[in-house]
Amino acid sequence: MRPFSRGWEDLLEDARLVSAVDRIEAERDARSLAAEGWLEIISVRYKSHFIGRVVIPLAAETRWRESFGFVPPSDEEIRLIREFNWEPDLAFLRDTRINVPLVELRQLNDFLKAGTEGRDIVPIKERSLQIFGDEKRLDAILAGALFRSERLDIRTHLRCEIVGEPLPWKRGPASASQQPVIVIENAATWQSYCRWNDERRLFSAVVYGCGNRFIDGVRYFKDIFDELGGPRKLLYFGDLDPQGLLIPQIGSARAQKLGWTAIEPHAWSYRHLLILGSGKGQPWDGEPGPSPLCEWLGELAEPARRIISAGQRLPQEHLGWEFLQQQRI
Repeated sequence: MRPFSRGWEDLLEDARLVSAVDRIEAERDARSLAAEGWLEIISVRYKSHFIGRVVIPLAAETRWRESFGFVPPSDEEIRLIREFNWEPDLAFLRDTRINVPLVELRQLNDFLKAGTEGRDIVPIKERSLQIFGDEKRLDAILAGALFRSERLDIRTHLRCEIVGEPLPWKRGPASASQQPVIVIENAATWQSYCRWNDERRLFSAVVYGCGNRFIDGVRYFKDIFDELGGPRKLLYFGDLDPQGLLIPQIGSARAQKLGWTAIEPHAWSYRHLLILGSGKGQPWDGEPGPSPLCEWLGELAEPARRIISAGQRLPQEHLGWEFLQQQRI
């Protein structure tokens, strides 16, 4: 027997983790698992800070199986999978080892056999409940071999999609109805900006981005714009660290695909964050971001780059209520 080993880039591709935010989170999770003995990490040669491969040690395999309740398919089950009359979209199962029970594969086959033409796209959890009787099952197997390139696609074959969480937001005063919309990354700062906006009337709405959830929640700007009476300029203010800068830039790309304007930094907020946070940087324990990351900040790019290059970060909470209530812009 040999330990299970996979190239890091192959794993990211199979799991469809293509955004920089997702990759940073995946690396952090992998290193946490390695620290607890679940994995071993093999670094890229001469670049020890890059992951080359991940390995599940033989001693940890039982621990993994018990945690996920995985029971390897028996020889009889493998034979039945190879001999079963699968729908064309599942024909690859005859020649592919899939760690999904035969009963679930047949449930998928029954769904495809019933036909998907004309079906509406629905949330993934609704389709999962319909197929497996378990609303979370599709999420659990989505990163596996079933959904690798040129096999199953959840939108094309199963007519479903991953649905991000809605974006909480607070409408601004009526006199600010034509002003931009601002997105705030963290809850505490969102609450302070809502209070500030009630007095200063700067934004037509203050949206809670909720960190990484903002990326999948961008689609809900449609609902916010409908309530406001039409699209508005989109601004963002978050933590000054690699992840805090990646989130709005990925969100901006998605917003533009949906036909809205690019998401811009709220320059006033970032400028004052740099001033108030001067000399108060906190250590950044994540991976360094791509080199052009700070360019999104425009004229503030260089001072931001100096902070990030030093391995530090500035939390947006430096701009708290006691500071904001004294400001008039």
